[in-house]
Amino acid sequence: MSSKESSGDLAVSVRGVSKSYTIARNRTSHVTLTEAMLHRLRRPFAREPQDTFWALNDVNFDIQKGDVVGIIGRNGAGKSTLLKILSRITEPTAGQIDLFGRVGSLLEVGTGFHPELTGRENVYLNGQILGMRKKEIDREFDAIVEFSGVEAFLETPVKRFSSGMAVRLAFAVAAHLNPEILVVDEVLAVGDLQFQRRCLGKLDEVSRQGRTVIFVSHDMRTLRNLCPRGVYLRDGCVAAVGPMEDLIRAYTSEQEHDGTRLPVASGPVMIRRFDVRQSDERRAVIDGSDPFEVTVDFELIHDVNLFRLGIYLKTALGDTIARSFTTDWRPELEDLAAGHYRATLSVPGCLLMPGVYRLGLHASRYGIDTYIRDADVQCEITVMPPASYNTAHPAEHVDAAVLLRDGWNVKRRNPDDTSGNTQRHQTTFPAIAAPAAGVG
Repeated sequence: MSSKESSGDLAVSVRGVSKSYTIARNRTSHVTLTEAMLHRLRRPFAREPQDTFWALNDVNFDIQKGDVVGIIGRNGAGKSTLLKILSRITEPTAGQIDLFGRVGSLLEVGTGFHPELTGRENVYLNGQILGMRKKEIDREFDAIVEFSGVEAFLETPVKRFSSGMAVRLAFAVAAHLNPEILVVDEVLAVGDLQFQRRCLGKLDEVSRQGRTVIFVSHDMRTLRNLCPRGVYLRDGCVAAVGPMEDLIRAYTSEQEHDGTRLPVASGPVMIRRFDVRQSDERRAVIDGSDPFEVTVDFELIHDVNLFRLGIYLKTALGDTIARSFTTDWRPELEDLAAGHYRATLSVPGCLLMPGVYRLGLHASRYGIDTYIRDADVQCEITVMPPASYNTAHPAEHVDAAVLLRDGWNVKRRNPDDTSGNTQRHQTTFPAIAAPAAGVG
């Protein structure tokens, strides 16, 4: 990997980049610590079998100076690995990346921060990492503090910061210390709604200054509004490069036909099917107006008591917003005999705000053993706006996950009327008369 001063209009060149990881595969299951120790004593030089996982495989693309490029793809596609390589946090196994300019990155909460140093000290540390002189950092320091909103905590060690405070300061540093290439992961969404909007506005400002922005998000609305072009990753490979609108269309279409890789087995449980259906068809893009069903086909190899099967509904960032277990209201489902089962969970329409969500599957014996964790088996859905939903204010899509269905009642009232009587959905108001001539 190399970083160069200039190369015409080119900001980033990625050629044949691959990244592999070695994963130990322990085939021997030890019930107790004693058994594990005896196994090691009997075979002290035995090597556990290993697998090679390719997070990226022969990735090629170019980014021009001043471009705002979105990286899209489902979980595990290689997006985070690519950003870490672009940010020089890790090296590729093969291939070359040329970066024409200084790179500032925000990939994880507090990236590049030293936890024992204060907020003030970390601002200067990050500036030095970017190759800036103290005078340059001094010039931007007040703007960084104002943007981050953590002035009262500047002399506090960063380890005492909340995740939101750390993200605000980290983004402010990355955006204000003038890197030619700014790499941002979806972590900025940890902040509150107002700060998220300020971040997106800052990214737009940075791009207008001719700097390059590389942005990862699951929020298709944000990608569509912020990034004219993008790179679509699928299973560690480049599926397409081009206009963001075309990539979103291709990504959404493929999501319709791509489900969780099954079967998945753990203990006595084998998951044979896990998907979302609407109008009796498997869907990855959901019409927000209508209800949908989560369907799980599973097999129990033997009888299981205290059994729980559940669904976690999460935002694209992994925050849990709802959960439901078979035994929440049906205690008789705790004891199941061996056999094949189908479980369905109905989700009402007009419940979720437009956006991307993850459904995680959980299976366990309550308080005894967990067979399948919600991070192990997931599917992803994109919820489109309900037909009657007012989309004239798209910025409001990001400030909540649950949509309270229309129940508003607004009407003009006589201030002297204390009866409290209302007429539902009366939203027609008398015209307001124009002021008379010469008045005001």
